[in-house]
Amino acid sequence: MPRPLWAGAISFGLVTIPVKIVSATESHDVRFRQVHLADMGRVRTRKVCELDGEAVSQDEIGKGYEIAKGQTVPVTDEELEQMPLPTAKAIEIEAFVDADSIDPVRISDSYYLAADGQVAAKPYTLLRKALERSSTVAVAKWAWHGRERLGLLRIREGAIVLHSMKWPDEVRDPQELAPREVEVGEEEIEQALVLAERMTIEDLSGFHDEYREALEGIIAAKAEGKPLPAPAEDEGKKGEVVDLMAALNASVKAAKESRGEDREDRGSATVHEMRPVKKTARKAPAKKTAASKKSTASKKTAAKKRSAS
Repeated sequence: MPRPLWAGAISFGLVTIPVKIVSATESHDVRFRQVHLADMGRVRTRKVCELDGEAVSQDEIGKGYEIAKGQTVPVTDEELEQMPLPTAKAIEIEAFVDADSIDPVRISDSYYLAADGQVAAKPYTLLRKALERSSTVAVAKWAWHGRERLGLLRIREGAIVLHSMKWPDEVRDPQELAPREVEVGEEEIEQALVLAERMTIEDLSGFHDEYREALEGIIAAKAEGKPLPAPAEDEGKKGEVVDLMAALNASVKAAKESRGEDREDRGSATVHEMRPVKKTARKAPAKKTAASKKSTASKKTAAKKRSAS
């Protein structure tokens, strides 16, 4: 089991469930160190007191809050733990809400709640079964890392999951980011739906971090003194999409080919590309024929004879 990050209890009405918080995810990021390029010696960040210029160790460092310019008050971990706050050592369930009413934007980090000891087994199972049979999720508050947090409790494969959530005033209003209103045709919407249907998959288990794999390949090659892997072929800068329907049709065709579908389903929507209207060049006046030239010359001769007489 991963190292517990927090220990306390879930407070559910009069029910108390001792639990430990453990991380529900793990990072596989490739981490670099700052080094001196001349000799590859590691470069460390020294913590220095700005008053005496001396480097200080971790056990000499504490928390302080600046209440005015040049005036700072110390705050100890013991004082934070003894705050008169119900959520200081408990995850207080405040309410239950419909699971579909939660905006995914508000969900942050995720943690598993592990039952802490045999005494927690029965109340833990009670809460788990209640959440499993309900379409609701529990909304809770708890204090952690120097602040009170809003949380969401739900069930995942028999374990209670705690999602850290943003407070309502921490979510920005997206209206200022929305593009201006534009007209979108029904054919374009229908073709976009066809594309979404072609790209629909059962789960996300097939996704993996290709960037990390490529980075690990570079590191392995350098460590073994081998040539670096060849760079990916440059597909060239993609131009601006002028014909949206053409792009959608091409995307649907590519999605079909990637799934081995050589022919269109009869039930799928069919749309046509929107081609720009070509400007018709103005026709030049027709050339005069030899017959018309002869007729014009005869008329001129006749006119001269009449004027002479």
